[in-house]
Amino acid sequence: MNLTPEQFWGYMGQLGHGALITLQLFLASFVLALVLGIVIGIVTLSKNVVIQAIWRVYASAMMGVPSLLVIFLLYYGGSAILTGIFGMSRYIDVTPFQAGMAALTIVYAAYVAELVHGAVRNMPKGQFEACAALALPPVVRWVYVILPQVIRLALPGLVNIWLIVLKDTPLVSLAGLNDLVATSKIAAGATKEPFIFFIAAALFFVIINAATMPLADRLEQRFGRGHARGNA
Repeated sequence: MNLTPEQFWGYMGQLGHGALITLQLFLASFVLALVLGIVIGIVTLSKNVVIQAIWRVYASAMMGVPSLLVIFLLYYGGSAILTGIFGMSRYIDVTPFQAGMAALTIVYAAYVAELVHGAVRNMPKGQFEACAALALPPVVRWVYVILPQVIRLALPGLVNIWLIVLKDTPLVSLAGLNDLVATSKIAAGATKEPFIFFIAAALFFVIINAATMPLADRLEQRFGRGHARGNA
């Protein structure tokens, strides 16, 4: 390695800052996609023809178009979209972070909504009948009865979406975001030491993935405790 300790740790500091940006973008995108996806999933359970038509168009577009194209569309055309749809008179500067977060949110919200659909379909009808018999308000019914069971059934799929969003987050670097991948590329190009910095970037994703599995197991145990007792 042809780097002095000062140079090495200076570049590693830049990678650390890039890793923080990547983590912020990843967590914000996943949480927003989860919330939006649950809302869309519940709303589109309606048999209304218009709602179903809008859902099919949205789901087909988001599941059929690469995430990178959505990122580019929102980054380069975000200002025009905001002006055209919301009638804003002044120019809105869309940052790479904002475009990436919005793109990952609307893309993966469709996948979360599809998981919600599947989980609700797999729930025993007696749950809904019991809620109706007790005359529970819709909010109470969904928050305290339906959604905890939906999350338990959808948890394996949500873990997969978590990992996919993590791996798609570096795509935003192609729109100019100085995230972990972008800073590692800059450091590798400046020092002619690609393996050091690319391996360091790869370790970040490996660590997040390694931490995901135990966390997913604990969540599965947490949400499945009452279910397990009920089957005992």
